[in-house]
Amino acid sequence: MPRREVDTGSVAPGETYRVALIDSNGETAEGTDEDNVPSEPQPPVEAGEIRYVEIEDIGKQGDGIARVERGYVIIVPGAEVGERVKVEVTEVKSNFAVGEIIEEEV
Repeated sequence: MPRREVDTGSVAPGETYRVALIDSNGETAEGTDEDNVPSEPQPPVEAGEIRYVEIEDIGKQGDGIARVERGYVIIVPGAEVGERVKVEVTEVKSNFAVGEIIEEEV
């Protein structure tokens, strides 16, 4: 686990997390995993998932930008740089997700 995730509070002792183990070339010899599913990495979040994220940047439309596993982006409307917010993931695409603020940390 990257030390940065512990330092920023993205992970906490006693919590359960999902992780993905990917081989060094990202695929098997046939280009699929054992269940015959394409080996392209899937988004690290799911619709309805609750996450604590830190807003690192502001996008062109003024929305907050948070990055999670593998640099995957979560767009958070109404968030400001430096805020740490609890979001519910409302929409998931292959290269980004949208999250709605459900709680702001004080």
